[in-house]
Amino acid sequence: MTAHRPISRVVVIGRDADLWLCVNAISRALGPVGVHVAAIELPTRLTPSHVSATLPPLEAFHAKLDIKESSLLRVTGGSFSFGQNIVAGGGGPAVGRTPNFFHAWGAYGAPIDGSAFFPCWLKATRHGLNISFQNFCLTAVAALNGRMLLPDEATSAFGRTDYGYHMQTMAYAAYLKSIAATLGINMHEAQHVMVEREENGSIAALIINATLRVEGQLFVDATGEDAMLIGRSLGVPLEHWRQYFSVDRVLSARAPAFTATPPFAEIRTARAGWTALHPTRAATGVVHAYSSGISSDEAALESANAASQVKLADVSFHSVNPGVRARAWEGNCVAVGGAACILDPIHDVDLHALQLGVVHLLSLFPVTEECAAERAEYNRIMRSYHERIRDFQCAFYALSSFDGDFWQRAGAQAVPQPLLHKIATFRARGDIAPMEDETFSPESWRAIFTGFGVMPESWPPSIDRISPDRFKAEFSRTLEFIKGKVLEQPTHDGYLDSLCRTSTA
Repeated sequence: MTAHRPISRVVVIGRDADLWLCVNAISRALGPVGVHVAAIELPTRLTPSHVSATLPPLEAFHAKLDIKESSLLRVTGGSFSFGQNIVAGGGGPAVGRTPNFFHAWGAYGAPIDGSAFFPCWLKATRHGLNISFQNFCLTAVAALNGRMLLPDEATSAFGRTDYGYHMQTMAYAAYLKSIAATLGINMHEAQHVMVEREENGSIAALIINATLRVEGQLFVDATGEDAMLIGRSLGVPLEHWRQYFSVDRVLSARAPAFTATPPFAEIRTARAGWTALHPTRAATGVVHAYSSGISSDEAALESANAASQVKLADVSFHSVNPGVRARAWEGNCVAVGGAACILDPIHDVDLHALQLGVVHLLSLFPVTEECAAERAEYNRIMRSYHERIRDFQCAFYALSSFDGDFWQRAGAQAVPQPLLHKIATFRARGDIAPMEDETFSPESWRAIFTGFGVMPESWPPSIDRISPDRFKAEFSRTLEFIKGKVLEQPTHDGYLDSLCRTSTA
């Protein structure tokens, strides 16, 4: 029966990094076992202002694709990112009671006498310690001092020192496309696409520019918010998350490069929204998020200029409508990235969501065209991942205490029940309620909670066995270790220069 034929032809349609990251991953993983990939490229929507700000897992994903980090950063004008610096007021007047804090991609503190660091710090804080949580994070301190962080035995023993990237997105997409060309992938540029359906509703082929028919057994929709296959053709609805998010409009722009490239993103809040700066060696990507019911595009540009403290170039605007597809895999079509889930712009998780979709597609790739079990599991796990990301994004708005109409509206939005449970559990005793399919680590949750001033009411009783003198000694030792390690590190720019010179040798 034809329903049990092995899958050997995959067609991926999309644009820019979404398309080429997906195509390369499928071809690398499954090409050796006879799976042929065709890529249908839609016109780009990128501008020079777009910067890809990534989470740490992308580095390992790149390694699976044989992407050399030094070459990648040289070609994309890229830089490292150790986290996000949250700045209340964007350098201007304060806009609320939330202090500045750093959300790092790394470990905070080290265990004391076998007990986790956080409850030790919490108890000490209650008894007069006036040292912020971030000061015990090696990654955060290195980043804020403009240093690279090269792991050694001592830092590995201390804890995680993860990093992401900031890359010029146009250059990143072009680099990924050049890799696809070396893999022998069939590539077609498309101005117009028609979908040919089978009698059972599955997709039979895509008609490119009214002349070329591209058949496939499995179709991957990497068309972003257009959701050309999963939404427009197959009619899978988008379940809206508007009740959770007040941002519905985003400005993208470009600012000059910093004199010294910061190894972190900075989120600067203002009364009418927030502005994120993503520094690369070539330029600084600027994203300004706001609500169209509060700010006009003209007012948003003025706010973004003020937050960036320079006049912005290559300015563009687009609407955002957060939500998740009822099903990411329908029939023989799998949606990845923005086609499967549209996320709020906070924390720059779009590329990570794409990576999750591709990784789980590969892990559940069907042996034959009869793939009901794989489809059901993919839909379950991707729905769970998307909702956990949504919860982390919602926490940024639900917990903030900034002044202004935007923040009042953001704080009045609904809060998902899993997030309410997480907040309540943390307030009670400092625990991070474990949930399946989390993207952000417990340390990220603690950084966000404490950064926004949410402090637990108690700690595990076992912490009381540790004496105050022991706390004091361990805190002093940790702070001295961090200071010494940071001073050993090269500057971020110095390390990038050396790394990129090596890639051209």
